[in-house]
Amino acid sequence: MITASIAGSSDLKADYRLGYIWLISLVAAMGGLLFGYDWVVVGGAKPFFERYFDLTSEASKGWANSCALIGCLFGALAAGVLSDKLGRKRLLIGAAFLFATTSIGNALAQNFTLFVAWRILGGVAIGLASSQSPLYIAELAPAQMRGRLVAINQLTIVVGILMAQVINWALVRHLPAGSTDAFIRDSWYGQSGWRWMFGLTAVPSLFFFVWMFLVPESPRWLIKNGRNDEASEVLAKIGGAAYAAAALGEVRSTLASEEISRVRFADLLEPRLRRVLVLGVVLAVFQQWCGINVIFNYAEEIFRAAGYDISAVLKNIAWTGSVNLMFTFVALGTVDRAGRRPLMLLGAAGLTIIYVAMGACYAGGVKGLPMLLLVLAAIGCYAMSLAPVTWVVISEIFPNRIRGAAMSVAVTALWIACFILTYTFPLLNSTLGPAGTFGLYAAICAAGFVFILLKLPETRGKTLEQIERDLVD
Repeated sequence: MITASIAGSSDLKADYRLGYIWLISLVAAMGGLLFGYDWVVVGGAKPFFERYFDLTSEASKGWANSCALIGCLFGALAAGVLSDKLGRKRLLIGAAFLFATTSIGNALAQNFTLFVAWRILGGVAIGLASSQSPLYIAELAPAQMRGRLVAINQLTIVVGILMAQVINWALVRHLPAGSTDAFIRDSWYGQSGWRWMFGLTAVPSLFFFVWMFLVPESPRWLIKNGRNDEASEVLAKIGGAAYAAAALGEVRSTLASEEISRVRFADLLEPRLRRVLVLGVVLAVFQQWCGINVIFNYAEEIFRAAGYDISAVLKNIAWTGSVNLMFTFVALGTVDRAGRRPLMLLGAAGLTIIYVAMGACYAGGVKGLPMLLLVLAAIGCYAMSLAPVTWVVISEIFPNRIRGAAMSVAVTALWIACFILTYTFPLLNSTLGPAGTFGLYAAICAAGFVFILLKLPETRGKTLEQIERDLVD
């Protein structure tokens, strides 16, 4: 096993077993991969299932793209109720099972009602994984590595997104240019091709389900529930006996004066906790209302408005996934060096400028390559800043006692914001036009920049317990 001594601002020093730490983090981050795949696959399948189910109104199209978010809300809320009771590991196992079954259900759906029902259940899996994977990793990770390790979850989300985009493009790359709606509906692409896009998710889901049985429970959850010996064993595997003893003592010190047997959502509204809860919720909402997810979910409309046909659209979507992946690696290399706050400010400012340029291009009738480059720039900016760093911040700012419930509230707010964003884009696009819509997103990003500048402290290199003392005590 590879070991290394890592220095930093944390008082806990140890010879960390890096191989073990990375292994369990990667397994947990499989939830992110499935989250990314299941979330984006609908964008590539959209031109085909819309014709198969004869969806013609903007409301029905918006519902097809956003219905999974209802499940995301239920999944995130369920995580808040169950995470502190059952543990992070069990909920991730449940999420893996749901990913596998719902992917097959969507692939076999014969009518729109069944399709929506399976999408909503798949959303429950996304809600569970999106809250528990980064939370689990944050509670296992040493302070000096936590940013990178939690950002691994974002990396796997991006890999899942790219997988969905590449598979979508590979399945329909031979679709003849200029195909009519009738041809698309009646061809293999419109009858069966889109079903494979959903069904293939079952393969990584089964791997995730099996591997989650082989990783330990979160040591901080074990301590919170009085299982100190088990927690000490996990911590010793991470950093040795001395590290385990020191970490155990530090975590217990933050819980000593608290009633931890039962956590209620009302506890989050205590004056000393309210400020940090509001911080987490606003950052989670901003990550969605910055507007980038409409590019993933409505790429067809965005690129068609920029002058591309359906074949070029699917190819461009694959390009967006590649850029997303490349710039996520930038975040991995900088989040524990540059810090959380500078990257969040960079993302908010960068997206503001890019959206203004996109709106101007739409208003001026500029099409083709300039619009593609601006879309790729927006995705690159988001991938190295708001996408991974928001998950890092909301996984580390909440106190040990209420972390599961508070994380659930933040992630629930995130999915509510995502639902509003996804459902309203077709309506905004038809009323304001692309130029006005992206102008609105630019204004939101500018407001987000001001909020981050005024409210977000730096958490780089601190243990979760140190962060808790800084923000709450």
